[in-house]
Amino acid sequence: MMNTANGMMSPSSSSATAQSPGLKTYFKTPEGRYKLQYEKTHPSGLLHYAHGKTVTQVTLAHLKDKPAPSTPTASSSSFSASSGVRSAAARLLGGSNGSRALSFVGGNGGSKSNGGNSRIGSIGASSSSNLMANANFDGKGTYLIFNVGDAIFISDLNSQDKDPIRSIHFSNSNPVCHAFDQDAKDGHDLLIGLNSGDVYSVSLRQQLQDVGKKLVGAQHYNKDGSVNNSRCTCIAWVPGGDGAFVVSHADGNLYIYEKNKDGAGDSSFPVIKDQTQFSVSHARYSKSNPIARWHICQGSINSISFSFDGVYLATVGRDGYLRVFDYSKEQLICGGKSYYGALLCCAWSMDGKYILTGGEDDLVQVWSMEDRKVVAWGEGHNSWVSGVAFDSYWSSPNSDDNGETIMYRFGSVGQDTQLLLWDLEMDEIVVPLRRPPGGSPTYSTGSQSAHWDSVVPLGTLQPAPSMRDVPKISPLVAHRVHTEPLSGLIFTQESVLTACREGHIKIWMRPGVAESQSSNSETLLATSLKEKPSLSSKISNSSYKQ
Repeated sequence: MMNTANGMMSPSSSSATAQSPGLKTYFKTPEGRYKLQYEKTHPSGLLHYAHGKTVTQVTLAHLKDKPAPSTPTASSSSFSASSGVRSAAARLLGGSNGSRALSFVGGNGGSKSNGGNSRIGSIGASSSSNLMANANFDGKGTYLIFNVGDAIFISDLNSQDKDPIRSIHFSNSNPVCHAFDQDAKDGHDLLIGLNSGDVYSVSLRQQLQDVGKKLVGAQHYNKDGSVNNSRCTCIAWVPGGDGAFVVSHADGNLYIYEKNKDGAGDSSFPVIKDQTQFSVSHARYSKSNPIARWHICQGSINSISFSFDGVYLATVGRDGYLRVFDYSKEQLICGGKSYYGALLCCAWSMDGKYILTGGEDDLVQVWSMEDRKVVAWGEGHNSWVSGVAFDSYWSSPNSDDNGETIMYRFGSVGQDTQLLLWDLEMDEIVVPLRRPPGGSPTYSTGSQSAHWDSVVPLGTLQPAPSMRDVPKISPLVAHRVHTEPLSGLIFTQESVLTACREGHIKIWMRPGVAESQSSNSETLLATSLKEKPSLSSKISNSSYKQ
């Protein structure tokens, strides 16, 4: 286990002055210099052994004014942060498994009845806060929600104080994943998944109002692992799903819940007959919660991500496969295998044309939905890739006659402690030529590889392509941003946020932003969540080497 002291900041520091030796407080790109503005972390008293088995995930949440009686708009889609940022909050797709160890708890989803979920006034989670009690506090603002060990921490993103304003400790299990929905109709906008399999939905505003020692007003699902006792790996609201959400588990199952159901009915599902095949089972009774189980794969589902329109759901897993499903039709559309090892993270482009994945082969994979295959590999990391995200706020210098993007900026972070930025311009991707067994490429015919030319039938999972068949791209920027392995990143309009697995978060301001806004910290980053209603922002994370 790594010594967390290496990445700690002094309690009084809130800016780059706490940088560890050898780490620069800026990095350069063609558009200018990104500067470290400030950092967020957990209280220094937290001992490192307490969170050795979990990996920090970060969710960005923007609370608007208290909702009016009028009907809110439909729920925004997931996107992970992990992987863009949304009007009220966002999850950066990239989901993740939140744990270093990949367990293979053998579950078929069958379980006791009457244990799906229950509404409770408070749970056995102690809480501390230096936020003053105020029943009229509306919680308006922008917040970072992140997990470290057995605790969830909430920090005010617009404050340069590094310490959180609220902490909630769970006594029996560690929180490992979370998601926020700014358009929740009943106030329950925050989901929290635990490594015991339990899931809670709560009101973020209510947690900020309360100064007691319990998590208040929580709805409890899969209580004590009654439906599935394997670790939660990723959680996401269904875009436009009116309170529906999905939870993936370490045993390869994904469950669909409706947050307002009490779960009093039988929540059991039939035994899975073939662990290697995708299958869907629906609950036997209308009052059951969860309402459906998708068996995705053998081994852990490491990350899940909805396309921004909510049509497709992408998953990546321990078996190395990216799978893309039509969510409403419950149908496997396409997918493919990594070059080597497990895939750990995934993220959609805003237009739904491309999916990024990263994993144990140290590559960033670019998957095309139009071609249903890998169209580029990013080479540059020296260890597992743990987080990927498109930068939807970056202005492409190129666009076609229809105004469509033909160049994309995206980022990746890895266990090598590096942040890499990439530019992808598909028109300039060089398709490798087929090499005959003897050696040199065949230039005379210009024949392209079978991987590139083949038409892929609907529902086909492709094998790993040959290294010679996939175009390679190199990073625009490579910068060591932390001393510890990284777990995710978020792009906002003004900044890039990076997080390491030990719970330290850095905010890197875009070129020109730090200078123009340094005297007005209250506005920092707030607009980033208000001007992109279709984006989402949750830091994705993944499994790590032992």
